[in-house]
Amino acid sequence: MEASLCFALLVFFPAFTSTVVLPQKRSAQERGSDLEIYSFHVDCKVTSRFAHNVLTSRMANRANASREVTFDVELPKHAFISNFSMTIDGKTYVGVVKKKEEAKQQYDQAVSRGHSAGLVKVSGRKMEEFKVSVNIAALSKVTFELTYEELLKRHLGKYELAIKVRPQQLVKHFKIDAHIYEPQGISFLDAHAAFLTNDLAETVKKTLTQDKAHVVFEPTLDQQRKCPECSESILDGEFIIKYDVKREASAGDIQIVNGYFVHYFAPTDLPRMRKNVVFVIDRSGSMYGKKMQQTREALLKILEDIHEDDHFGLITFDSEVSTWKSTLVQATPEMVQQAKTFVGRITDRGATDINAAVLKGVEMLKISKEEKKLPERSISIIILLTDGDPTSGVTNPEQIQSNIKKGIEGLYTLYCLGFGFDVNYNFLEKLALENGGVARRIYESSDSALQLQGFYEEVATPLLQQVELQYPGNGVSDLTENVFRHYYNGSEIVVAGRISKNDLEILSVQIKAGASSSDLTLTAETPVEEQDEAVKKHKYIFGEYIERLWAYLTIQQLLSKIVSAQPEEREALSEKALQLSLNYNFVTSLTSMVVTKPEEGQTDRTMVAHKPTEAEQGDFSHHGLAGVPGLAGVPFGAGIPLGRPQAPFPTHTAQQPTHADENPRFVIPVKNKQRSVCFEITAPSDGVILQLVSDADSGITINGELGEAGKSAFQKIGIVYKDLYEIEFNTQGLSLVNKTDHSIQTLSWSPMSIVSDSLSLSSSNGRTTEVTLGSTVIEVLLHRSRQDFLWLKIKLNDFSAGSTGLLGRFSRQLYVREGRIGSKVLIEVYGHDVTVTRDFTIDYGTLSKDRVSCWVVPDGGRGAIEGSYSDYVVQTLFQKP
Repeated sequence: MEASLCFALLVFFPAFTSTVVLPQKRSAQERGSDLEIYSFHVDCKVTSRFAHNVLTSRMANRANASREVTFDVELPKHAFISNFSMTIDGKTYVGVVKKKEEAKQQYDQAVSRGHSAGLVKVSGRKMEEFKVSVNIAALSKVTFELTYEELLKRHLGKYELAIKVRPQQLVKHFKIDAHIYEPQGISFLDAHAAFLTNDLAETVKKTLTQDKAHVVFEPTLDQQRKCPECSESILDGEFIIKYDVKREASAGDIQIVNGYFVHYFAPTDLPRMRKNVVFVIDRSGSMYGKKMQQTREALLKILEDIHEDDHFGLITFDSEVSTWKSTLVQATPEMVQQAKTFVGRITDRGATDINAAVLKGVEMLKISKEEKKLPERSISIIILLTDGDPTSGVTNPEQIQSNIKKGIEGLYTLYCLGFGFDVNYNFLEKLALENGGVARRIYESSDSALQLQGFYEEVATPLLQQVELQYPGNGVSDLTENVFRHYYNGSEIVVAGRISKNDLEILSVQIKAGASSSDLTLTAETPVEEQDEAVKKHKYIFGEYIERLWAYLTIQQLLSKIVSAQPEEREALSEKALQLSLNYNFVTSLTSMVVTKPEEGQTDRTMVAHKPTEAEQGDFSHHGLAGVPGLAGVPFGAGIPLGRPQAPFPTHTAQQPTHADENPRFVIPVKNKQRSVCFEITAPSDGVILQLVSDADSGITINGELGEAGKSAFQKIGIVYKDLYEIEFNTQGLSLVNKTDHSIQTLSWSPMSIVSDSLSLSSSNGRTTEVTLGSTVIEVLLHRSRQDFLWLKIKLNDFSAGSTGLLGRFSRQLYVREGRIGSKVLIEVYGHDVTVTRDFTIDYGTLSKDRVSCWVVPDGGRGAIEGSYSDYVVQTLFQKP
């Protein structure tokens, strides 16, 4: 349903920093003049919707000293990177795709050395940023080459290739070269960009024949200038190529190459089916202000566009569920006007009862059907819009998913729209996929209303339902999905597979579907050898394109199935997707690309490209950050530090300065939220000791001694384990006291391994020491700065619910509901309203010190913690309650 792009690049080449100290008053332009991008080529080959894109950037260091250059591009989220290389001084460094767990070991080693080890991070609505920096010697050159592949999806009747270009300097050899080959024939072709002046538009060369298109954009240096005397580039924005294909055969088009086939089915000459749609709209307190306003605007526009033959219903909900009408009504002008009046009066209030609201929508559809108010041949859908998590009624996500799946019974399709980044996207995605729909994030911005309208436009015109494409069972194997609930106008159904019978001469297909007035049956036959030869003759087709298309589509569908699969199925699906990813060298959410970068005068640096999922997105709309890793998809308590909860594999790490540039804050994870609760405790005087956690069940107490007054970092950490051990950490090392034999071991911060029956201490890097006490793991981290300090990473839910101490209450799962009173942002923490601000903070629970999104609680965490921090002051480092 979502528009996909062949390639989309945002190129930030002037992000250069020198390895030598430069005069502070030297301008960026003067510094950048040492570093020249003398060539940048985008080579895109689209063969039967499958895009193979190669980005090649050549840079030169004209300075007499080494410089750091940065290759920074964006690519579509749905694309898979399949190759990356750097060529420096004649030596090529190639990225290697590995199983994510194997790559993670190299990632951890890189982080332990203080390196920024993540290459790929979320960058926006449809993009991921790929970024790598490398030092190159004086008067030398470097070539970067990145390859990624993607199957284009048809969106509202067209395919779109969008190149977002921003070189920020004049490039001597700049070229976008796009070849498109569509055996069906190309019906139209267009290319444009907002930055194209009349003169510059003439440099765009478009060639269109029956089944081929060629677009070239190759401006000269002078044509790139903003003005005749300017040194600034006019190339700043999206260069967009749009096209569609001819569709003559009603049963679609089948293409075969080397034993693999792909079948495209997108009929356009069918009458629309009538639809029944229930809008379920969140009106809880967190929808306050602009969200609610934009939702109303979008609904009013959607109501204007709804077809008069359709039926619709409106439900709004907070902790209570309200309906406009008890059943669905036909979209007559009178009913639409009444509905607009109702929508105009929707206001935000209360909590969020998703379970009751969606089940009410299911009930409305069932009652309307029973009362024969709906057309016999029609499709029924529910569109849920929410910006938060369930906080009222049934709040357990698994129970809600079970309830709704049981209520829908496969009769209706549920689409889930998550507004902003406070939603549990994993929950919404699974809820939608289990009920035949998809989840979509609506981004908080000035065009949120247009995003909502755009989604509705995609599902506004159904043409078929229960579409099944059948192929000879003894002739094909390894089919991708071949049964689809709906086919909407402007989209396309794609099925791929393997021809398993060597002597198969004819590939036949039978398509069965429900149409507006009757059932539809279509058939087609394609000669295997003839098709194979016809397609292979085109010289610029890359490799085994249908086989790679099949692999790409299979992996994407397996990854979707994993989201809603039962645990016993998930492992088999993951293993299959993993093997395909490795076989075809694709960077997917199950694999990572390991890139070794040469470092002048140092050991080579290893970096890892991990593909983030939609659920791992953070709030990138503030503070100029391109992307922030999120918590979604992490089981609560799995590796949760007193910094940030670790995602299964970090989306990226931000290299921080070597000094502590802000007072460390405790970062408490929130169940199913991308944002954490954060607060700091600053010492009123030197040497204040706080009891952090004390758990009578496990016999563990952890205390921390703050440093000088006004600071929130620890200089000492004390751990007591039953009556067996006392461990003191400071910035010089640690001492381990065995209370049984009264022995004492003193160790410095260095790699170590100590194991006994009930305790183990280990450190692989000399900066992080892992303490294992029974089944509980505690990590103590040493941060080097102008004044070294200590921090902790612990799994809070390893401790019992009765734990005490400053952080003891957070051993219970923390759910947070956000609301507003006027301009104030409030959250509910364990039943108490707390005024907060939204901000970012450094997570010192990792050596890489990522920035994370927070609800920051002022006044030493008052309201989030029980009582005041002064209630947790103790006299000695090993004092127990």
